[in-house]
Amino acid sequence: MLIAQRDALLAEGDVAIEPVVKDPSTKVDEDEAPLTEMSQVIASRRNKERAQQINGIMAALRRIELEPEDYGVCEDCGEDINLRRLEIMPWTQFCVKCQAKNADPVKGARRKHLTDYS
Repeated sequence: MLIAQRDALLAEGDVAIEPVVKDPSTKVDEDEAPLTEMSQVIASRRNKERAQQINGIMAALRRIELEPEDYGVCEDCGEDINLRRLEIMPWTQFCVKCQAKNADPVKGARRKHLTDYS
């Protein structure tokens, strides 16, 4: 499954990032520029996420090759990672609890209850 996902991501390639100015001899269309910039941000984020997935898959393949008994075991707590989680993200290194604990609070660690503010 990891190899198939890696191959699919590699075959997909990067999303092209459209330049704001298509023809240097023309003036920038003020109505079109914001949409083009937004498209650039979306494409850039998608390319970054794709690269992170490929790196995660390569790391998981190395773990399987070097220490196959450690694949599917949380690197933080040592518990087995839920099978459904591994099916969705076979490159994951952490169980849900440890992933939430290690999440960057700025990037969106999720609250478990409405009264959790930190």
